[in-house]
Amino acid sequence: MANSAGSKKRARQAEKRRQHNASFRSMARTYMKKVTASIEAGDKAAATETFKAAQPFLDASVGKGIFTKNKIARVKSRLSAKIKAIA
Repeated sequence: MANSAGSKKRARQAEKRRQHNASFRSMARTYMKKVTASIEAGDKAAATETFKAAQPFLDASVGKGIFTKNKIARVKSRLSAKIKAIA
């Protein structure tokens, strides 16, 4: 348990940051699921639009340190390949 004033403040900051990061991570995953859902529906136009909306958010999550660069690159690559595969 934190004893000094500085360590108490650091604990408060860490908890606040943890909650913010968890929220941001959840929103990013929701974007991924929306794109996947529109791909499974077979609507290429809707899938493209949702992917375009998700891309900047996913890139921002890398900048904020929520996800690693390679994970988001892999996710975006797989989603775009699935969108291209829709006939």
